[in-house]
Amino acid sequence: MIISLIAAVGQNRVIGSNGDLPWHLPDDMKFFAKTTRGHHVLMGRKNFESIPEKYRPLPGRPNIVVTRNTSFNADEVIIETSIENGIRAAREAGETELFIIGGGEIYNQTIDIADRLYITHVNASPEGETHFPEFDVSKWTKTELVHHSKDDVHNLSFSICVYDKI
Repeated sequence: MIISLIAAVGQNRVIGSNGDLPWHLPDDMKFFAKTTRGHHVLMGRKNFESIPEKYRPLPGRPNIVVTRNTSFNADEVIIETSIENGIRAAREAGETELFIIGGGEIYNQTIDIADRLYITHVNASPEGETHFPEFDVSKWTKTELVHHSKDDVHNLSFSICVYDKI
């Protein structure tokens, strides 16, 4: 099973501000939905709770929520007490590519075991308290999938890249 991290990352590594994304990039959201659909997604509880309620759980994919909060409950979600248990649940279900979708602490704990990174490089350095971990690009092969210029719908330009571990 391939373990993939997927995130939109600012030039300053910011990925979140006050429990929300610091930008609105509809085409990146479409890429995220298309890429993860049909696959297990693993996230932390805070990240799950930051998703607008009408989209929880993320449709068309099994959602795994990792939390130490034993009283946490959510319908139609696989709840696990550790990242390792979440990965095991996806593997036992026959998953071919597990997508880790955040937040910051989950990314920090999984960057070293990732096989692939789907990174949307956003051309901005927004304020925010949640960051994507640093990674050594020399240990990855980068493929740029698409560059998206600033336009009427997207107030920022961005590039979507895939990094495969060498």
